[in-house]
Amino acid sequence: MARDLSEVCFLTVAEVAGMMRVSRMTVYRMVHSGELPAIRFGRSFRVPESAVTHALDNHVADTA
Repeated sequence: MARDLSEVCFLTVAEVAGMMRVSRMTVYRMVHSGELPAIRFGRSFRVPESAVTHALDNHVADTA
């Protein structure tokens, strides 16, 4: 079933940008494209911490 919301840690766009070492605009683009799931609270977005760690673990650039 669904997880208890008390177990979910939500991050602001600025916190996500700092963790990913990208601009806030990049995070907004990822949210709007659906690449990074987020919940909207009023005029601001909150991103589950698990989504950020998943994105960092699975989006490794292929430089070959």
